[in-house]
Amino acid sequence: MSEKKTKNSLQQQMESFEETCRTADLKLTHQRLEIYRELARATDHPSAEVLHKRLQKAMPTLSLDTVYRTLTTFEQYHLVKKVQTVDSQAHFEAQMSQHHHVICDSCKEIMDFHWSSFDGSPLPEDIRQWGAIKNKSVTIHGTCRRCQEVKERKNPA
Repeated sequence: MSEKKTKNSLQQQMESFEETCRTADLKLTHQRLEIYRELARATDHPSAEVLHKRLQKAMPTLSLDTVYRTLTTFEQYHLVKKVQTVDSQAHFEAQMSQHHHVICDSCKEIMDFHWSSFDGSPLPEDIRQWGAIKNKSVTIHGTCRRCQEVKERKNPA
Protein backbone atom coordinates (compact mmCIF):
# COMPACT_ATOMS: atom_id res chain seq x y z
CA MET A 1 0.00 0.00 0.00
CA SER A 2 1.39 3.40 -0.93
CA GLU A 3 2.35 5.83 1.82
CA LYS A 4 -0.27 8.36 0.65
CA LYS A 5 -3.01 5.72 0.62
CA THR A 6 -1.94 4.56 4.09
CA LYS A 7 -2.09 8.14 5.41
CA ASN A 8 -5.56 8.64 3.87
CA SER A 9 -6.76 5.35 5.32
CA LEU A 10 -5.44 6.26 8.78
CA GLN A 11 -6.99 9.72 8.50
CA GLN A 12 -10.37 8.20 7.56
CA GLN A 13 -10.10 5.72 10.43
CA MET A 14 -9.29 8.54 12.88
CA GLU A 15 -12.23 10.61 11.60
CA SER A 16 -14.55 7.63 12.04
CA PHE A 17 -13.16 7.03 15.54
CA GLU A 18 -13.70 10.68 16.52
CA GLU A 19 -17.25 10.67 15.14
CA THR A 20 -18.09 7.45 17.03
CA CYS A 21 -16.73 8.97 20.25
CA ARG A 22 -18.75 12.16 19.77
CA THR A 23 -21.93 10.18 19.04
CA ALA A 24 -21.36 8.06 22.18
CA ASP A 25 -20.52 11.14 24.31
CA LEU A 26 -17.07 9.67 24.91
CA LYS A 27 -14.52 12.40 25.64
CA LEU A 28 -11.80 12.79 23.02
CA THR A 29 -8.82 13.14 25.34
CA HIS A 30 -5.26 13.43 24.07
CA GLN A 31 -4.46 10.02 25.60
CA ARG A 32 -7.43 8.32 23.92
CA LEU A 33 -6.58 9.85 20.55
CA GLU A 34 -2.93 8.80 20.72
CA ILE A 35 -3.67 5.29 21.99
CA TYR A 36 -6.18 4.75 19.21
CA ARG A 37 -3.87 6.28 16.57
CA GLU A 38 -1.02 3.98 17.60
CA LEU A 39 -3.29 0.95 17.55
CA ALA A 40 -4.74 1.96 14.15
CA ARG A 41 -1.18 2.20 12.73
CA ALA A 42 -0.15 -1.17 14.16
CA THR A 43 -0.16 -4.29 12.04
CA ASP A 44 1.15 -6.59 14.77
CA HIS A 45 -1.86 -6.74 17.14
CA PRO A 46 0.01 -5.26 20.13
CA SER A 47 -0.71 -5.90 23.79
CA ALA A 48 -1.45 -3.05 26.20
CA GLU A 49 2.15 -3.31 27.42
CA VAL A 50 3.56 -2.95 23.90
CA LEU A 51 1.27 0.02 23.17
CA HIS A 52 2.36 1.66 26.42
CA LYS A 53 6.02 1.19 25.56
CA ARG A 54 5.52 2.65 22.07
CA LEU A 55 3.71 5.71 23.42
CA GLN A 56 5.95 6.39 26.42
CA LYS A 57 8.54 8.47 24.55
CA ALA A 58 5.96 10.93 23.25
CA MET A 59 3.80 10.71 26.39
CA PRO A 60 6.08 10.04 29.38
CA THR A 61 3.29 10.55 31.94
CA LEU A 62 1.02 7.95 30.31
CA SER A 63 0.49 5.07 32.74
CA LEU A 64 0.03 1.44 31.82
CA ASP A 65 -3.21 1.51 33.81
CA THR A 66 -4.52 4.30 31.56
CA VAL A 67 -3.72 2.22 28.48
CA TYR A 68 -5.56 -0.79 29.95
CA ARG A 69 -8.60 1.28 30.97
CA THR A 70 -8.69 3.03 27.60
CA LEU A 71 -8.55 -0.25 25.67
CA THR A 72 -11.36 -1.64 27.84
CA THR A 73 -13.45 1.45 27.10
CA PHE A 74 -12.70 1.20 23.38
CA GLU A 75 -13.71 -2.45 23.39
CA GLN A 76 -16.99 -1.63 25.18
CA TYR A 77 -17.80 0.94 22.48
CA HIS A 78 -16.78 -1.48 19.68
CA LEU A 79 -13.90 0.74 18.58
CA VAL A 80 -11.28 -2.01 18.92
CA LYS A 81 -11.27 -5.79 19.09
CA LYS A 82 -9.47 -8.03 21.51
CA VAL A 83 -7.74 -10.80 19.58
CA GLN A 84 -8.25 -14.16 21.26
CA THR A 85 -4.96 -15.94 21.81
CA VAL A 86 -3.86 -18.78 24.07
CA ASP A 87 -1.46 -16.39 25.83
CA SER A 88 -2.51 -14.74 29.05
CA GLN A 89 -1.67 -11.34 27.54
CA ALA A 90 -4.50 -9.77 25.50
CA HIS A 91 -3.74 -8.38 22.05
CA PHE A 92 -5.73 -5.65 20.34
CA GLU A 93 -6.52 -4.29 16.90
CA ALA A 94 -8.43 -1.35 15.47
CA GLN A 95 -9.31 -3.28 12.30
CA MET A 96 -13.07 -3.79 12.71
CA SER A 97 -13.92 -5.21 9.28
CA GLN A 98 -14.63 -8.95 9.04
CA HIS A 99 -11.41 -10.97 9.02
CA HIS A 100 -9.72 -13.90 10.76
CA HIS A 101 -6.36 -14.61 12.41
CA VAL A 102 -3.53 -17.10 12.11
CA ILE A 103 -1.15 -17.25 15.08
CA CYS A 104 2.33 -18.76 15.18
CA ASP A 105 2.67 -20.84 18.33
CA SER A 106 6.45 -20.26 18.32
CA CYS A 107 7.02 -16.54 17.73
CA LYS A 108 3.42 -15.48 18.58
CA GLU A 109 3.05 -13.45 15.36
CA ILE A 110 -0.61 -12.75 14.57
CA MET A 111 -1.59 -12.28 10.95
CA ASP A 112 -4.95 -11.21 9.53
CA PHE A 113 -6.55 -13.09 6.64
CA HIS A 114 -9.85 -13.02 4.79
CA TRP A 115 -11.94 -16.12 4.09
CA SER A 116 -15.00 -15.10 2.10
CA SER A 117 -16.24 -18.65 1.49
CA PHE A 118 -16.31 -19.25 5.27
CA ASP A 119 -17.92 -15.87 5.94
CA GLY A 120 -20.63 -16.56 3.36
CA SER A 121 -21.38 -20.11 4.41
CA PRO A 122 -24.48 -20.82 6.51
CA LEU A 123 -24.12 -21.96 10.09
CA PRO A 124 -24.90 -25.58 10.94
CA GLU A 125 -28.60 -26.12 11.78
CA ASP A 126 -27.99 -26.81 15.51
CA ILE A 127 -26.05 -23.55 15.83
CA ARG A 128 -28.67 -21.51 13.94
CA GLN A 129 -31.26 -22.73 16.42
CA TRP A 130 -29.04 -21.88 19.39
CA GLY A 131 -29.89 -18.18 19.32
CA ALA A 132 -28.67 -14.90 17.83
CA ILE A 133 -25.14 -15.13 16.43
CA LYS A 134 -23.43 -11.74 16.14
CA ASN A 135 -20.03 -12.78 14.82
CA LYS A 136 -18.24 -15.80 13.47
CA SER A 137 -14.48 -15.81 13.24
CA VAL A 138 -11.67 -18.29 12.86
CA THR A 139 -8.36 -18.35 14.70
CA ILE A 140 -5.84 -20.79 13.29
CA HIS A 141 -2.76 -21.86 15.25
CA GLY A 142 0.39 -23.31 13.74
CA THR A 143 4.02 -22.56 13.02
CA CYS A 144 4.97 -19.84 10.57
CA ARG A 145 7.46 -20.50 7.76
CA ARG A 146 10.25 -18.51 9.48
CA CYS A 147 9.95 -20.54 12.68
CA GLN A 148 9.76 -23.79 10.69
CA GLU A 149 12.98 -22.89 8.86
CA VAL A 150 14.75 -22.05 12.13
CA LYS A 151 13.61 -25.36 13.60
CA GLU A 152 14.78 -27.26 10.51
CA ARG A 153 18.23 -25.60 10.65
CA LYS A 154 18.57 -26.54 14.32
CA ASN A 155 17.34 -30.12 13.79
CA PRO A 156 18.22 -31.21 10.23
CA ALA A 157 16.58 -34.47 9.14
